[in-house]
Amino acid sequence: MDAKDSNGTILAEGDSVKLIKDLKVRGSSATLKRGTLVKNIRLTDDAEEIEGKVEKTVMVLKTMFLQKV
Repeated sequence: MDAKDSNGTILAEGDSVKLIKDLKVRGSSATLKRGTLVKNIRLTDDAEEIEGKVEKTVMVLKTMFLQKV
């Protein structure tokens, strides 16, 4: 399975991506703003999800809201 960003570009381990939409964080009042850069991503077993460190916290993000930088 290949993980693809919102434009269909294939993502790989260690890539950098940015958010294309403001996202609310579940269980928190925080919001991740559009344009936030997520560096050094890790792929998961699910092709529609990646792991990345955002603001010193590891989060699972949906690839449909990401764009490869």
